Amino acid sequence: MTGYGVVERSGADVRHVAHGTLRPARGATLAARLAAIHEGVCRVIAAHRPDTVVVEQVFVASNARAALVLGHARGVALAAASAAGLAVEELSPQDVKRAVAGTGAAEKGQVQRMVQRLLALDSAPARDAADALAAALCRAHRGRLAARGPRARRPRARRAAGGFVLRRAP
Repeated sequence: MTGYGVVERSGADVRHVAHGTLRPARGATLAARLAAIHEGVCRVIAAHRPDTVVVEQVFVASNARAALVLGHARGVALAAASAAGLAVEELSPQDVKRAVAGTGAAEKGQVQRMVQRLLALDSAPARDAADALAAALCRAHRGRLAARGPRARRPRARRAAGGFVLRRAP
């Protein structure tokens, strides 16, 4: 599964735009699942036109096959974003968790609850979508901090980040 989340930043404000989970067919071949992820990422990009796509860096996994599949899925998202002409950034999972939960060791449920609270959502998003929204929030906040430098221009309303966080399809 692949989670996605899109937020919009206007000055110091960050608001929720969209989130969801791309779910390729369970019994499909790896190639078919990757094609479905590519198609889904392209649809999200076309629908929301983000300025930046953020993807979590690969973490060290105990299961080599899961890490390999995750790497393939990340590659598909990176390629789709780059082909669309978008800026692509990679953030460590620890930086993303630290940005929303205050600690790089936050549990999944804690990230879900903090994303819900920070974006004033009615309910906690699914895990993969919460991870994606957390990545988008992390990028949005980093962008705001970077804009405070000596040569900074006034921030304008724009799509701050479309975060795609990839997980192995079950």
